[in-house]
Amino acid sequence: MTVLILEPLEAEVVQWLAERHDARFAPELVGDPEGLIEALQDSRALVAPPEVPIDAELLRAAPALRAIGRASGGAENIDVEACRKAGVEVVRSQSSTASAEAEFAIGALLSLLRRVPVEGSDGLKVGRELGCSTIGVLGMTPTAQVLTQLLHAFGSRVIGYDPGLHPSDATWTRWGIDAVSLSELVEQSDGLVLLQPYFPRFRGLVGDRQLENVRAGQVLVGLSQSGVVDEAALGRALRSGKLRAAWFDSLEPGWLEAGRPLHGISTLQVTPRLAGTTRESRVRAAWAVARGLDELLGAPSSGKKKAAKKAAVDYY
Repeated sequence: MTVLILEPLEAEVVQWLAERHDARFAPELVGDPEGLIEALQDSRALVAPPEVPIDAELLRAAPALRAIGRASGGAENIDVEACRKAGVEVVRSQSSTASAEAEFAIGALLSLLRRVPVEGSDGLKVGRELGCSTIGVLGMTPTAQVLTQLLHAFGSRVIGYDPGLHPSDATWTRWGIDAVSLSELVEQSDGLVLLQPYFPRFRGLVGDRQLENVRAGQVLVGLSQSGVVDEAALGRALRSGKLRAAWFDSLEPGWLEAGRPLHGISTLQVTPRLAGTTRESRVRAAWAVARGLDELLGAPSSGKKKAAKKAAVDYY
């Protein structure tokens, strides 16, 4: 078998893959570790949902595996370093969910700014307009580009910070974003949108040092993994009112449990990964992954390395 598909994909995408490769659609193996290991013995590619951890143990049990496809969710539960050591490409689409996530962020900002009032100069508590706000974006992802276009249409000023992008990089000007430092991003934003891809080195990137100096009345929308924010610092900022409200599209397990810093905070809203999950984004992601796998698996051995590199650039 060439391709083992555990993640639900559009029927026409599965059919397209099956016409080109020996593909098997077996979502029942998600809850059957022994059956999955058996099926992986001769599989060259695996399309797996976030519920299936891709780690060194699984990779050792799949000697023929050359590619991992992920159509939904992020790279959570994928040990990218273990995949690299095993020579396994990770194929994802960076841009398929950009429009959906940008729309979700706009909706969240509109909701928070309007329904979490601040006190005006006349003493009345009122909502605010997105078009008169400065919006900070952490992480220059494809979603950031689409989001910036939408924010400009509202009339918002957009500022941004990315730990991997120099302030002089032409991307900032091309996308219409004013590059600032991380501290300036938090201090100047009426609304802060977190898009930064998560890596262990970025854990707690936004912590006490930043959140103690948030702009008065700031609201926060988190679409990246919540670990980029320090849990305790976030709890303190929300309880004190320095941060007026926050909306995360997912939180790490246990963060809302009794005894944890975020337990019982009424100005914190959490949704179950709704931002990038739309009918349209799922179709785009499924096709992107399918074509990436087809390119990797269909490449002649002499050009395999070159093809793999191109697929990784296009889709991961």
